[in-house]
Amino acid sequence: MGRRGRSEVINRGCLPLDWQVDLGHGGRWTSWRAGDREWLWQNPLVPAAERHRARPGAAFIDAGGAEECFPTIRGLPDHGDAWSRPWSGTNRSAAVDIPGNGTLRRTIADGPAPEITYRIDGRPGTSFLHALHALLAVSSRAVLDIPDAKRMTVLDDLDPERWWPSGLDRLSAADGTAVCAIVPDVRRAVIIDGDDRLELEWDCAESPELCSLMVWRNLGGWPPQSPYRSIGIEPMVGRAADLASAREGSCPVVGPSGTFRWSVRLSAR
Repeated sequence: MGRRGRSEVINRGCLPLDWQVDLGHGGRWTSWRAGDREWLWQNPLVPAAERHRARPGAAFIDAGGAEECFPTIRGLPDHGDAWSRPWSGTNRSAAVDIPGNGTLRRTIADGPAPEITYRIDGRPGTSFLHALHALLAVSSRAVLDIPDAKRMTVLDDLDPERWWPSGLDRLSAADGTAVCAIVPDVRRAVIIDGDDRLELEWDCAESPELCSLMVWRNLGGWPPQSPYRSIGIEPMVGRAADLASAREGSCPVVGPSGTFRWSVRLSAR
């Protein structure tokens, strides 16, 4: 298990954010802690040992925390091919090689808000999707605010195109539903849970139009055999969930230089 990092308190009202990663098991984020508040949810139904047995090509193990979904989110392999592989490097600067898709590199810089910089190195012209798949520990009174959000695409629905929020901003108690949606053209999300706030901001200078947010609001509607409540707030580059079936223009592409960069910043109040 990786060591923790801490951001410095500079802005008034901004709490120091402790973070922890597990490089040996997919580079997974295991903790985002601000004061007494842990923001990352851990699945009580999945023992840590089960997550540690993951190997490339294995079915996704929903242990909680935050996964790096690359080079796809849905599809084959589910949640991508980075979560099941060991990463190399240090907690602050690590990488994982994905055969046929290149190398995903992650650098974490501390500050008033920790900033995560991603770099994809690969063959020019290679398409991919990448999401920071963060499952959050929030109460039933929590609200998701997405400034500048207008429309969204609800996946697995016969009427997918809707206005945001259409009720999805309420992260309510379990009611037997599960909805996944992509909100395009956004770069900021705020989770408000009582007096606590977690803010995520992301950007991509190379393809800003592909900055999106995936929302997974599982209120006890999934999985069918043993459902539980889990809330996924996922900054991403791309406008699709499955790389194999994505429409033209909906995925980022490695440029002529052989690299692609984007970043995410976290802050808690």
